[in-house]
Amino acid sequence: MNIYYSCKHCRTPIGKIDVDSVNTVNLGFDHLSENERQEYLSYDEDGQLHVKSICEDCYEMLIKNPDYHALDSFIQ
Repeated sequence: MNIYYSCKHCRTPIGKIDVDSVNTVNLGFDHLSENERQEYLSYDEDGQLHVKSICEDCYEMLIKNPDYHALDSFIQ
């Protein structure tokens, strides 16, 4: 199984992890609320896990422009 990470803001692929079995505790997913799991984790039709995260560029943008946190999307 593969776990694909992409940016939730710009949708840029961040990386991929190849794993035999997913341990949600090791990946930190057990710290997410049910709503956060629904928002940030999804499975495709092949059973691959997709995780929405944040890329370095969008992180830098949010650090420099904290008011962007109030926007649903700041990438034009």
